Amino acid sequence: MLGSIYWQLSSFYWFYFATLGALIPFLGLYLESLGFNTAEIGELIAVVMGTKIIAPNMWGWLVDRGGCQRLLIIRLGALLSALFFVGFFINHQYWWLFIILLAFSFFWNAILPQFEALTLNHLGDDHHRYSLIRLWGSIGFIVTVFLLGWLFNHISIANLPWFILILLLGIFITTFFMPDKGCIHIDREHEPLRKLMAKPEIIALFGVCFLVQASHGPYYSFFSIYASEHDYSNSYIGLLWALGVMSEVVAFTLMPKWIQQFGLRKLLLFSLFTGSLRWIVIAFYIDVPWVLTLNQVLHASTFGIYHVVVIALVHRYFVGKNQGMGQSLYSSLSFGLGGAIGSLYAGYIWELSGPVAMYLFAAGISLVGFIVSYKYTKI
Repeated sequence: MLGSIYWQLSSFYWFYFATLGALIPFLGLYLESLGFNTAEIGELIAVVMGTKIIAPNMWGWLVDRGGCQRLLIIRLGALLSALFFVGFFINHQYWWLFIILLAFSFFWNAILPQFEALTLNHLGDDHHRYSLIRLWGSIGFIVTVFLLGWLFNHISIANLPWFILILLLGIFITTFFMPDKGCIHIDREHEPLRKLMAKPEIIALFGVCFLVQASHGPYYSFFSIYASEHDYSNSYIGLLWALGVMSEVVAFTLMPKWIQQFGLRKLLLFSLFTGSLRWIVIAFYIDVPWVLTLNQVLHASTFGIYHVVVIALVHRYFVGKNQGMGQSLYSSLSFGLGGAIGSLYAGYIWELSGPVAMYLFAAGISLVGFIVSYKYTKI
C-alpha cells in the first residue's frame, strides 16, 4: 500500500482540479460580466490553453537539465502562478487580462505534467493505481463547481478571482507535504526522443489527443454561457458540470477493471465515438433539461476513460530520460494546442453562425479522431 503518500499526492490533485473547477465553468461567465463578446472570451480562454503548448515542454527540459529537481520546479511554478494571478485585482482591460492570463497560466500549466511524472514514479509497479489517486482531483472539481454554482446565485460572479487565488495558494501549500521521487531512468529502454516521435503509433496517438481536446473547446469555453442563455441558473450549471465530473470519478475507479476486460484500444475508440454523440446532443437538446443532464454522464467516457488510457500509453512509450517529456508533450499537444484551437474556433463560429454550428463542428472533429484512431492506433 502507498500509505501516507497516497493522501499527499491526492491533496495536490484536489486543489489543482478544484482550481480548474473554478476556472473552466465560470471564467467565461465572469468575462461576459465584464462586457467581452464571445470572440474575445474565446481568445482569452485560448491564452490559458495555449500556454500549455510551450510551458510544459520548457519545464520538462528544465527538470531534465537541472538534476531532476522535479518537486522544486513544481513548487516554483505553483508560487509564481499565484503571484501573477493577483494581477486580476488591478485592471479588467482586455490586453491587461490577456497578459495576466498568459503569465499565470504559463506557470500553472507547467506544473501538472511534472506532478503526473512524480506520481507515476511514486507508484512504480503499481501504476495501475494512478486513477485511484487522480480521482481526488475530480472530487475537488465537483466540490468547487457545486459550491461556486450555489454561491453565485447569491453573490456577484465578480468575486470569482478571490476563490481562484485561494485555491492557487492551496496548490502551493500541498507541495510542502510530499517527498520528491526524482527521475527513474531505465537506460536500456531509453530511445532518443527524435526517433521515438517518428514512430507511427506515437504520431497517431498525439494526433488523436489534439483532436479530442479541440473538440472539447466549445464545451470548456462556452457551455456555461450557452446554458445561461437558455435560462439555466448558476447553481444548475454547476450541477451539470459536477455531474459530468462525478461520472468521471466512477470511470476512474473502474478503469483498472475495464482495462483488463476491454483493453486500451477499444476503450479509446469508445471514448472518441461518444464524444461526437455528446456534442450533437448539446447542440440540439439544450432546452431539454433531462436530456442535457443525462448527457453529462458521457463525460465519464469523453474525458475519464480517454485520459487514463492516454496516460497509460504515454507512460508505456516514454521511459527513462523521456519520461517527463512524454507527459509534457501530451499536455502541450492536446490540452495546449488542441485546447487553444478549440477555444478560438468556438468563439469565432459562435460569433458567425451560432452555438449549434459550433457544437456540430466539434462533433465532426471527434469523429475524425475516431477514424484516425481506428486506422492507425495499434495497441
